[in-house]
Amino acid sequence: MTLEGIRFAVLVEEQYEDQELWYPLLRLTEAGAQVTLVGPQAGVTYQSKHGYPAESEAAASDVSADDFDGVVIPGGYAPDRMRRDEAMVSLVREAFAAGKVVAAICHAGWMLCSAGVLEGKRVTSVSAIKDDMTNAGANWTDEEVVQDDNLITSRTPADLPAYLRTIIAVSEA
Repeated sequence: MTLEGIRFAVLVEEQYEDQELWYPLLRLTEAGAQVTLVGPQAGVTYQSKHGYPAESEAAASDVSADDFDGVVIPGGYAPDRMRRDEAMVSLVREAFAAGKVVAAICHAGWMLCSAGVLEGKRVTSVSAIKDDMTNAGANWTDEEVVQDDNLITSRTPADLPAYLRTIIAVSEA
């Protein structure tokens, strides 16, 4: 498995879920991808739910979907903050519209709702936001990982292995 030459943005904001940011970042890097932490501002250290720091390398307003082959959105409470930043929402919307991999786990489905990309899509998430996702037009199901074209969704940290296997397999294709 090699993702040499593949570029991913992993989104970051305050209160991200530790495992849902670091596991994808490390697995994608291990597979050979170039991974950039993208936040509302560049060079800012964002704290996870448990106080683990992650420094953004780029501001969402300074990048575009053209700069990446995929976008990974971690959960935690961060997506509720991310969706208030139009540049972050636009990055997700544009990547989705361009057919690039857009991957969201747990509460990251909130970003998909705000980006307006869920109409008619089959997805999963943490059950707490099932209503939000269905109200945004998604067909929600309770599975460890769901792929619908370029959209990949997953439920919780327990599902990270299946989530990353799917992201890597789709990105290799």
